[in-house]
Amino acid sequence: MSVANKTKLIIAIRRYKNIKREQKAKYIDISATDDSNKKVLLRVIDPLGNEFVDLNDVKEMTEQIRLDAYDSAILISKNFTERATDELSKQNIQCVSENYMPPYATEDLYMAIINCAGNQCIKRCGKASTVISECNEIKDADMCKIRTLAKNAKNHFKDGAIGLLKNDLKIALAIDH
Repeated sequence: MSVANKTKLIIAIRRYKNIKREQKAKYIDISATDDSNKKVLLRVIDPLGNEFVDLNDVKEMTEQIRLDAYDSAILISKNFTERATDELSKQNIQCVSENYMPPYATEDLYMAIINCAGNQCIKRCGKASTVISECNEIKDADMCKIRTLAKNAKNHFKDGAIGLLKNDLKIALAIDH
């Protein structure tokens, strides 16, 4: 899974709000708030090649956290040096890498899909209908892609088809962004 997709997944599953992105030369800073209204910094470093996040990158992020008074932080990239991961641990900054994705509940995955679908319904129709027959997207509500996605996700969740549920989230994130 790409760094960008992991970032989208984390934002969706943790239901971050008030998302603001700031592109820098070497990274992207995403500030958001969680359900408790605490400030979260997600720093995304997408290397061009086989570059590793190093200790200086972590120290720079730590300074940014202190300056802007973030309550928590996540650093997302492909690879990290050992010194960088040690410093991340000391600073209580969560690390997401090519080899590690924080665990999450299947219910959170399903709810992320439903939230994305609801957001799209509001954007397109002005409301998030819970019943497909109330969908205003097109004349035949069963053909609404968003409602169909939510219906499929519900079935995949009930069946325990986690692989299909992950695919549903990829589709939902593609529609939502």
